[in-house]
Amino acid sequence: MSKLGAVVEAVEKHGRFVLEQVKRARSDEKFARAMTERWNKVKAEIPISKAPTGLPLPRLALPEIDDPGEIARYLFGEGLPGEFPYLNGAYREMYLEPLREIESFEKNGEAVAARVSRAKKPERPTRPPLQEEPTRLFSGLMLAEDTNKRFHFLSAHQRSKRLSTAFDGPTLYGIDSDADGVFGKIGEGGVAVDTVEDMVRLYDRFEVGAPNFSASMTISGPAPIIMAMYIAAAKRRFGAKVVPNLRGTIQADIFKEVQAQNETIFPTEASLRFLCDMIEWTTANMPRWYPVSISGYHIGEAGSTPVQQAAYTLSNGFAYAEMLSARGVPVDQFAPRLSFFLDCGLDVEYIALSRVSRKIWAIGMRDVFGANARGQMFKLHTQTSGRSLIAAEFKNNLTRTAAELMLAYMNGTNSCHSNSADEPFTTPSEEWIRLAAHGQAILLEESGIFKHTMNMLSGSPGMKAVERAVEKAILDEFREIESLGGVLAAVENRYQRSQIQNAAHRYEQQIYDGTRPIVGLNRYRNGADEMPEIELARTPRAKQKLQVERLKEFKKKNADKSKRALDKLGAVVERGENCFPALLEAVEVCSLGQITGQLQEIVGRFRPMV
Repeated sequence: MSKLGAVVEAVEKHGRFVLEQVKRARSDEKFARAMTERWNKVKAEIPISKAPTGLPLPRLALPEIDDPGEIARYLFGEGLPGEFPYLNGAYREMYLEPLREIESFEKNGEAVAARVSRAKKPERPTRPPLQEEPTRLFSGLMLAEDTNKRFHFLSAHQRSKRLSTAFDGPTLYGIDSDADGVFGKIGEGGVAVDTVEDMVRLYDRFEVGAPNFSASMTISGPAPIIMAMYIAAAKRRFGAKVVPNLRGTIQADIFKEVQAQNETIFPTEASLRFLCDMIEWTTANMPRWYPVSISGYHIGEAGSTPVQQAAYTLSNGFAYAEMLSARGVPVDQFAPRLSFFLDCGLDVEYIALSRVSRKIWAIGMRDVFGANARGQMFKLHTQTSGRSLIAAEFKNNLTRTAAELMLAYMNGTNSCHSNSADEPFTTPSEEWIRLAAHGQAILLEESGIFKHTMNMLSGSPGMKAVERAVEKAILDEFREIESLGGVLAAVENRYQRSQIQNAAHRYEQQIYDGTRPIVGLNRYRNGADEMPEIELARTPRAKQKLQVERLKEFKKKNADKSKRALDKLGAVVERGENCFPALLEAVEVCSLGQITGQLQEIVGRFRPMV
C-alpha cells in the first residue's frame, strides 16, 4: 500500500476513534467529568470583546452543549481553532481585531477598578499590534517597473505588504523575450522577467527581508530558476544576511501543471527532481519560505468539481511528502514549509471544502508521516473563482466575488485574493482591482462578521452535512488514485486530466441547458447583447523593445561568465547532485532562457502523455 492508501485508513480510523471517545464519555463517569471540566474551563477563559454598538461578544463561539459525549465529539472530531484536527482553523485566532486590555477585564469590573486605583494616574487602554491582514494582492503586467508601480499602488494602505506576482507567457515557459516568435507576448497577461536585473526592478523600494513583507510568485515550470533569481536579487540589495529572513511562497507545483495547466517545460521526473532540490535547499536555508504552493486553483479553473480539486490537491501534497521523505529530509523540516492554494466558487461544496481539507491533511501528516503539530497544519491561500466571472453584464461579478469571499473566510483561509470584475476582458485595471481589494476590506474591517468572534459562521447543521459528504467523496477519490498505483502512476495514465476534462464538459453543458443558472448569461438577461467598452491593458511596443534591448545587453555583458556557469550547472545535473546551489550562481550571469535551454539539453523537454 502507498502512503495515500494509508491516509485513507488513517482518516477512517480517526473517525472510529472519535466515536469511541463519544461512547466513552457517555459510559465512563471519570472521563465524562474530565471532558466537562475541560469544556467549562475553555468557555470560562474566552475573553469578551465589544462591538462598536456596545454588544458584548465572546472571542470564540462554541456550541451550547453540556452532554459529555457531544463535548468529546467536538473536541476530538473538530478541535478548537488551532488544535488538531484543525477543522475550525489552523490558528487560535484569525482575522480578529486586537483585544484591548480593558475589554478583557470587563467581565470583572472589580479587577478593572483595582488596577486603576493602584495606578498613580488612570491608565489608557492598550491595543496590541494589529495582526497581518489575510489580503494578498495579485498583479503582473508589462515590464518589471510597471508591475512594481502597481504593487505600490495596491499596498499603499496595507499594514503588511503581501504581494503575489503573475508572469507573462514567455516567462512561464522559461523562454527569453528575444526568442523567435514571442515579441508580441512580452508583458502580456503578466510581467516579463528574463534576468536577475528584472527581478531587482520588480520589487524595488520594498524591503523584502522585513517581517511584514512576503512575496508569492505564480510560476511552476521554471520555478527553481525564478526562485534563484529572487534570492539573488534580494542579496544584491540587502546582502547575504537577508536570505533567512525572506518570506513568501512560489507555486512550483508540477503535478497540477501536468494534470491541468500545461505550463511544464521539463519531463515530469526531471521537473520533480528540480523541485525537490529547491525544496531541500530552501528548507535548510530559508526557514520562513514556503517553497511549493500545492495548487488546486488551476485544477478548479480547468474544470474540475470542487471535490476533485481538493482530492487531487491533497493527494499531490501527500505525494510530495512521500518524495521528500524518501530523500531523507526530516518530516518536521519540510512539512511546515508546505502550503496550499485552492479556489472558491459558488458551488455548495465550498461551504466546507477547505475545512475538510485541513482535517484530512492533519490526520494524514500526523498518523502516516509522523509530522509534529506545525507539520500537520494545512496553510491555505484562497482565490475567488476566475471561472465564475462572466463577460455578460460583468458588473454582477462584484457580487459573485463577494459571495466567494464570504465562503473563503468562513472556511478559515490563511490568506486570500479577490478577483476583479473586469478580468473576463483584460488584465485588471486600477479601478476594478481597487474595488476587488476593497471587497475584502469591507468584509473584514467594516463588517463585524469576522473581526469580533472566531467560529461566527461555523458548525451549522447544513455545513456539517456538507462536510460529511465532501470528506467521503474525497476519500473515494483517494481510493481510485490508489487503485491506479498512486499519484504519479495516475498522472502517467492521465487519470486526473481525463476526470477534469469530463467535469469541465458537464459544467459547460449545464450552463448550456440551463440546469446551472448564470445570472445575466442564461437567466435574467436584459436583452442587450452589446459588449461594454473596456479599456484593454496592452504592453506598448516600445516597452517590449526595451525588454529585448535590456536582455541583449545583459547577455553581452556576461557572455564569458554565463558559459562557465552553464557548464558548471550542466555538470552538477549530470552527476545527480542537488542543482539549486549551481542555479543560484548561474542566475547572476545567465538569463532564464539560457538556463532553461541548458537544462533541456540534459534532461529533455516535456512531451504530453498519450
